[in-house]
Amino acid sequence: MPKVYTYSDARQQFASLLEQAVRDGEVKVKRKDGQIFVIRPEKRMDSPFKVESIDLSLSTDEILEFIRESRRPQDS
Repeated sequence: MPKVYTYSDARQQFASLLEQAVRDGEVKVKRKDGQIFVIRPEKRMDSPFKVESIDLSLSTDEILEFIRESRRPQDS
């Protein structure tokens, strides 16, 4: 169940409220008049192909040689 903050608590602890929303998926803020608002993180639109690179300190020639080796027929 999402945590419910009062409006005053939400204002005073806004950074914590946002972190809580990231952890739990959403938080709620209740005003004095009883109206409740939901705060949830927006889904990221990163590409599934976006990955961190790794520096292996290989030259282009070395990389191409590895590719050629992987494509050579294997002896059975």
